[in-house]
Amino acid sequence: MPAGPSSEKQSLVGVTLDETSLGRGSPDQEHERAIAIYDLLERNRFAVPGHDGGPYLAHLALVERRLVFDIKQADGAPIVTHHLSLTPFRRIVKDYELICESYYAAIRTQTPEQIEAIDMGRRGLHDEAAGILVERLANKVEVDFDTARRLFTLIYALHWKG
Repeated sequence: MPAGPSSEKQSLVGVTLDETSLGRGSPDQEHERAIAIYDLLERNRFAVPGHDGGPYLAHLALVERRLVFDIKQADGAPIVTHHLSLTPFRRIVKDYELICESYYAAIRTQTPEQIEAIDMGRRGLHDEAAGILVERLANKVEVDFDTARRLFTLIYALHWKG
């Protein structure tokens, strides 16, 4: 369900990924990136503690092994920029990449049962990363678990080297 008028003050209405951080992904990866942004904007819970409220814009970048999370008001006025270490995500990103490759191959050649088994592993990694992201953003940005899952997909997307 899209964010309504009462929830818009605690939501993202725009997300961009830093062009210099992005590698060109495969068609499957590009599709997943577009879907992740669409899903994130359709339904999210996002608020900056100590700020009067949104809606918000977010720009994500990778700079020197850190995630740069630049947050602005919907009119473009700066609010805050957070730099998060990517160390807690390195293993998950590598494992997620391997399992996504297996998943994309499986959807073309395997049975629904085999695809579901791979997808369960993918979702487990996604959930693990979302939990870490919620912890890392504590006292910086308030996000719910589903928003953190979608944000992890974008963190993963920033790692694609094409």
